[in-house]
Amino acid sequence: MNDDYLEKILKARVYEIARESPLEYAHRLSSRLTNHVYLKREDMQSVFSFKLRGAFNRMVQLSPEALSRGVIAASAGNHAQGVALSAHHLGTKAVIVMPVTTPELKVRAVKARGGEAVLYGNTYDEAYAHALVLAQELEMTLIHPFDDPDVIAGQGTIGMEILRQHEKPIHAIFVAIGGGGLIAGVGAYVKRLHPEVRIIGVEPVDSDAMRQSLAAGQRVRLEQIGLFADGVAVQQVGKETFRLCQKYVDDIILVDTDDTCAAIKDVFEDTRSILEPAGALAVAGMKAYVERTGLQRETLVAIACGANMNFDRLRFVAERAELGERREAIFAVRIPEEPGSLQRFCESIGHRNLTEFNYRISCQSYAYIFVGLQVQDQNDARCILEGIERYGYEAYDLTDDELTKIHLRHMVGGRSQLAEHELLYRFAFPEHPRALERFLKCMHRAWNISLFHYRNHGADYGQVLVGMQVPPSEMREWEGFLATLGYQYWNETQNPAYRLFLG
Repeated sequence: MNDDYLEKILKARVYEIARESPLEYAHRLSSRLTNHVYLKREDMQSVFSFKLRGAFNRMVQLSPEALSRGVIAASAGNHAQGVALSAHHLGTKAVIVMPVTTPELKVRAVKARGGEAVLYGNTYDEAYAHALVLAQELEMTLIHPFDDPDVIAGQGTIGMEILRQHEKPIHAIFVAIGGGGLIAGVGAYVKRLHPEVRIIGVEPVDSDAMRQSLAAGQRVRLEQIGLFADGVAVQQVGKETFRLCQKYVDDIILVDTDDTCAAIKDVFEDTRSILEPAGALAVAGMKAYVERTGLQRETLVAIACGANMNFDRLRFVAERAELGERREAIFAVRIPEEPGSLQRFCESIGHRNLTEFNYRISCQSYAYIFVGLQVQDQNDARCILEGIERYGYEAYDLTDDELTKIHLRHMVGGRSQLAEHELLYRFAFPEHPRALERFLKCMHRAWNISLFHYRNHGADYGQVLVGMQVPPSEMREWEGFLATLGYQYWNETQNPAYRLFLG
């Protein structure tokens, strides 16, 4: 194999269909990381990812006869859109085999650009195997998403642009890795001209085929892969991309789902653009690298390689971003089941912002509450835990527990035989640290809270659900309490959903 990728990249034909994406200075990230952070905005391409570069560079070099028969590709989505758009530009047919797990947004995008989408298999590798069969049957040319020299050269034009756009020294370029085409192309170009620039790959912890392959000295096939960052969900990297990564990749950083969600939020705060999970991997890896090395005042480039985000994923991303930033800590705390316990607990955490608070009466002697709190870092979380324990409470830090983050935080509660004379009310609390404490202080000491649910969703007012045990003889006092509290409220005691699941 000819290893002169410099010439191949310089001669690559990409600009008939792709644009030279900007290299933008990320002011907020730079300030937070105490480094000079630049984002290579490949999410601004017409198909919202870098993939059209390699696809077009491969297809434009096909013979007229091969083009007339059409092309076929296997892709989780972004390469598919690049092939479909390139085929439309070149006046040929494109068939795209996509895993059934591909986000609907990407399937629709392929069809909108004139491609025929065929859904097959649960992974890219299964889709690829089917594409090979179809390529023979239909006599079409297979356009590989990463393991092809022309595709690699097309992606390498990104490295060429970075060096042209930033002529001063660069410490490191961070690149997401799926099959390896992007990092192979960028690494081959950059290392040829500036071998001192570190090329650092970033993979999800549950899809680290390249890291395992480099460690083993041969390509490793993963039995299972994570699908959150579907754009890099590849069981086995390419032969040529592996060979190039052995030569040019300096390090690989692994990041988890929470890290990736936090990186999506970071890029949004700097650019007001929303990257897809694979598109934000480079930023997540860059942050982890800075934390690990303590690097300061260096120039770092992260390739924001895609923005084909499904809208329905945004809720999950927002939920997990605070955990990824280590800005939220989750605790389970055991407190005595007696009036005033919740108020004393509030005193133990001080004037901190609650992100979540769940409680349901279940035992006559003690209760477990589920609480989320805003924190500055992990040290801050440890200080909170110590403060709670100083008040004599038994507490558990659940911040890193996946069962808690995915399921249990939504399942705290249920029916209780102890919830006698329970009233159920929704309140709109203003979002500030003392709102809950004020509510508890205003409340009659003899009344017992039997249910409490709150989750901060980023609005000015938090929606709070409260179950209160108020004897019928004290309803006038309860109504007076509501009138003087000053919070908007709704009586949900007769709500049929409450009666079915909680009452």
